[in-house]
Amino acid sequence: MTECVVKKRAKAIDVTMSLHGMWASFTEGNDALAWVNRKGENVTQSQLAILRAAACSYDTRPIERPPEQHELVRRAVEHIVEEETRSIGGQLGAASGARRKTYARLKEYIDTIQPTLFPAPPELHSALEDIYKYPLQETARDTLNRQLRSGISDEQLASLVIDLRADNRLCQVHEHLESQEPQIICSLGLFESTDTG
Repeated sequence: MTECVVKKRAKAIDVTMSLHGMWASFTEGNDALAWVNRKGENVTQSQLAILRAAACSYDTRPIERPPEQHELVRRAVEHIVEEETRSIGGQLGAASGARRKTYARLKEYIDTIQPTLFPAPPELHSALEDIYKYPLQETARDTLNRQLRSGISDEQLASLVIDLRADNRLCQVHEHLESQEPQIICSLGLFESTDTG
């Protein structure tokens, strides 16, 4: 647990507001930061704003942990979990990432061809489910990024994903991770300095 005093020089945040930050890691391979005020209300979801606000110099003096710190960490976790479950495909990562782009393209492709004479094969549905549930393997992510940048067609993308899954090169499938809760990596309480000097 680390607590720092927010110096008046900080321009990234309003120094009259305390920062209670929390970094959590999810089993899907995603990490998230949360910032709540002393009332446990979400301040911002901007990961960059949270990192900037939490920046302390190496000589910043620590202060005592406030009595409400654990409750605020609990509230921060609740905000992250709520956001992850509210935003569709929240566990798919960034909008610009290979996992989310591949999932969105294939979902739309399946929806388009489903009512035709040649609907999507079951292997494609299984691959799409794996992409939704599990993080991509690094080589699959690199391959998909490269192919998406080159303008791969939906049919070719579907075939590629089916092949990667058949070769066990698509996702990091860990059945035992599904039921695990997010892991709190660290929590941080920052407060306005009460020093007058």
